[in-house]
Amino acid sequence: MTRSTSIFLSTIPLLLLACATDLYAQRPPYDVFPTAEPPYYRVRHDASTQKGELPYPVNYTIWIPRGVKSLRGVIVHQHGCGEGSCKSGLTGAYDLHWQALARKHDCALLSPAYEQPDKADCQMWCDPRNGSDAAFRKCLVDLGVKSAHPELPKVPWALWGHSGGGHWAGGMVLLHPDRVAAAWLRSGVPLLKDDPNRKGIKAHALADAALKVPLMCNLGTKEGVTEKGKQFAGVWPANEAFFNEVRGKGGLIGVAVDPLSSHECGNQRYLAIPWLDACLSARLPKDSGDPLTAMPTDKAWLAEVTGSTTVRALEHAGDPLKLGWLPNERMAKAWMQYVKDTKVSDTTPPPAPTNVRLKGNELTWEAEADLESGLASFIIERDGKFLAKVPEQGKNPFGRPIFQNLQYSDTPTQPLIPMRYSDTKAEAGKMHTYRVIAVNTVGLKSTPSADSVPATK
Repeated sequence: MTRSTSIFLSTIPLLLLACATDLYAQRPPYDVFPTAEPPYYRVRHDASTQKGELPYPVNYTIWIPRGVKSLRGVIVHQHGCGEGSCKSGLTGAYDLHWQALARKHDCALLSPAYEQPDKADCQMWCDPRNGSDAAFRKCLVDLGVKSAHPELPKVPWALWGHSGGGHWAGGMVLLHPDRVAAAWLRSGVPLLKDDPNRKGIKAHALADAALKVPLMCNLGTKEGVTEKGKQFAGVWPANEAFFNEVRGKGGLIGVAVDPLSSHECGNQRYLAIPWLDACLSARLPKDSGDPLTAMPTDKAWLAEVTGSTTVRALEHAGDPLKLGWLPNERMAKAWMQYVKDTKVSDTTPPPAPTNVRLKGNELTWEAEADLESGLASFIIERDGKFLAKVPEQGKNPFGRPIFQNLQYSDTPTQPLIPMRYSDTKAEAGKMHTYRVIAVNTVGLKSTPSADSVPATK
């Protein structure tokens, strides 16, 4: 898969971009698998040739928790730049761990997938002023109709973005601060002042309302913090400038440096998801359609920008605007673990699997992820005894092994891994009972599921 292209590279000439866009608009769309069947919904917008409108096609896939009558918000998982990262966005809404966050808060989980041609200008979508802002807001209307959730265009947003997606998410905060509950910016930030090192990137204005939106700048230490002169070394200077500008004016912004990674996402989800959980818990209104609640400041903690210590804000004697902002003590403890070795702790086991069904020798089940630590694997028991571990060995080249595996932009790999096990060693003619146990990424086990039942035809 092509890795995310740095948003700090110079843009290609506009004439070449126009030609690429015109040719690409006539090519077949991305393979849109997995198919979107309820509770998943998808809309695709074609490329536009009109000035100021999105010049690339885009797929928007949304997941809506079953049983939710009225959504309280939408969580957006935005991939980065480059054709490979764009394609990876097709599975973002299927991520069980991010679904756990959405489910807790009665939110939808939305993942765009821009059909950016190889080597084309990422700024044409990751700067929301180039048409992706309007396309995004239109997709909420379209998906609201498809899903029978007409409130979708009006609910608040929680934004996560990687690389160019971080640029996009930050830009949306600056354009729509009253709509954004919180934003996590992984390895990419918008520009607030003209910078000759970031040619072709237009600066945003910083309104006072944006200072009230909780923000986290998250990047790898190899992106210019401790390692200089390498491919993504420009990420840290851009993040540092963005942090200083926002925090210097009193903004609720922090920095979390991943001590293990470069531009890949690593283990950031084990801090990002609890951090967004804390912000959504504090900010989402009880009733859909009401304005966001102001983020409380009496529980805030402060953290060294590139260090490893924190202090309660009310007890800090120095200048608080020199330190990063964290929402509460729990997040301060998690932040200290993350910046040390990314081993954010967890003491809560995952939910037990449900709907265990047996058809012939094939066992299937359903499971929800643990909010703090996701899902790593499942243990299969036959007649009360250990039978198998699924998968035998988890894969994730970028961090903790997880059940769904992960791509570079923090989305499940294709094809999606099914919750299924075939017992090829079952005794013929003997009726067996099976149970399934979920295991999260810190090794905690759920209680066993109920015994399997025969699958209905």
